[in-house]
Amino acid sequence: MGPSRSIWPIARLMTAATGVDESSFHYRGWRVVLACFLMAFFMFGFGLYGQGVYLAELQRAHGWPGTLVSAASTFSFLLTSVLVIFTDDLLARIGLRSLILCGLSALGASTVLLALLQTPWQLYLAYALMSVGWTGMGTVVIATVLNSWFERRRGLALSLAYNGATCGGIVLVPLLLTLSGSIGFRSAMLAATIAMVVLVLPVVVIFIGWPDGTSRASGGTASGGGTTAPTQSRKALLANAAFWTMVLPIAIALLAQMGFIIHQVTFLEPLIGRASAGLAVTLMAAMAVVGRLSLGLFVDRLDPRLACAASMTSQAAALFVLVQSTSPTVLLVCCAVYGFSIGNMITFPPLIIQREIGASAFAAAMGLGTSISGIVSAFGPGIVGLVRSVTGDYTTAFAMCVLLDLVAAGIVLWRPGRRAKLAAS
Repeated sequence: MGPSRSIWPIARLMTAATGVDESSFHYRGWRVVLACFLMAFFMFGFGLYGQGVYLAELQRAHGWPGTLVSAASTFSFLLTSVLVIFTDDLLARIGLRSLILCGLSALGASTVLLALLQTPWQLYLAYALMSVGWTGMGTVVIATVLNSWFERRRGLALSLAYNGATCGGIVLVPLLLTLSGSIGFRSAMLAATIAMVVLVLPVVVIFIGWPDGTSRASGGTASGGGTTAPTQSRKALLANAAFWTMVLPIAIALLAQMGFIIHQVTFLEPLIGRASAGLAVTLMAAMAVVGRLSLGLFVDRLDPRLACAASMTSQAAALFVLVQSTSPTVLLVCCAVYGFSIGNMITFPPLIIQREIGASAFAAAMGLGTSISGIVSAFGPGIVGLVRSVTGDYTTAFAMCVLLDLVAAGIVLWRPGRRAKLAAS
C-alpha cells in the first residue's frame, strides 16, 4: 500500500477522533454542501431540464428538425455515461478542485456556444462540452466529495446537495423561458451563464476541498501521483456481488422512471387537459424536493437497501393506481406519490456503496455504476414509446414499468453472502 492510499482514511479517523459535530452549522462540510447544491442546480438545470428549452428554441431559430436536436441530446447522455467511468482517474491526476473548474468551464463554454451556434456541427460540439461538464460537476463528483466530509450526516448532506438538481429544473427552466420571451434566447443563455460563473466559481474556490487538507479521492492518489489503482478497482467491482445488486436495480428503476417522466404529459393531457398535466409535472418535481429532504433527515439511521426497495415499491404502487383511474384528483395524487421517491434514486447508491464496498473504491464504484445506470435508463423513453405504439395506449407500457420497479425492489433486497469490501492495494 502506497503512502498516498492511506492519507484519506486516516484523516477521516482523525476528524472523528476530534469530536467534530457534523450537525453544527459551523462545520465546514455544510459549506461544501452549498457548493455542491449550486453545482447540481446549474448542471441539471442546463444539462438535463434545459434541453427541452433548447429543442424548442433551436427549432424556432434555425428551422432544424426535432430529430437533429434530440439526437444531439442522446449523443450527450451516452458520451456522459462513458466519461464518468474515468472520474476516479481524473480526481487522481488533476485533483478535485481542478476537475470541478474544468467542468464549470466546459459547461459555460457549452451554454455560450448554444447561444451563438449557427451550424449543426456546433450543436454537437456544445453537447460534447456539456458531457465534460457532467464529468466535472455531476453526481459522481458530488457524492465523492460529500462522502469524504460526512459520516453520521452523510444521507442528509447528499439529499440537500442533490436537491439542487430538482431546483435547477423548477427555477432555471422557467427563468430561461421567461427571459427568452423578453430578451431573446441568445441573451437569456448568456445572462444565465454569467450568473452561473458568478455564483459557482467563488464557492468552489473557497469551499471545495478534501477534509484536513488531503488531496486525494477514494481509489486514487494524491494529485500528481500516477497509479493504475482505479483500473484495478473497476475490474474488481465487476466481480463484486454487492456492486451488481446495487447497480442493476437502480438501473432498472431509472429506466422505468425515465420512461414515465418523458411520457407523463402525453398520457395525462387527454385525461385532465394541458393545464392540469402541467400542474402534475410541477407537483411531481416539488414532491421530489420534499422526498429528498424528508428522507435526508433520518436516512442515516436506516438500512439503505430497505429504504431503496420501499421507494421502488411506492413508485410501482403509484403507477398501478394511475393506470386504473381517470379521476383528476387521484391522478394528481399518484404523480405526487411517484415524485416523492424520484430524487432518492440517486441518493441511495452512494450510501450503499460506502457501507458495502467501502471508501477505497468509492469514486470508481460511483463512476462505473452511474455509467451503467445512465446507459440503461436512456432506453426507458424509447421502450415505453414502443410498447405504447404496439398496444395503442399506455396501460401495458406503464404496467411494464410497475413490473420493472417490483423486480428492482426484489434485487436490491438480495444481499451477498459476505460483506464485499474492496481492499486497497
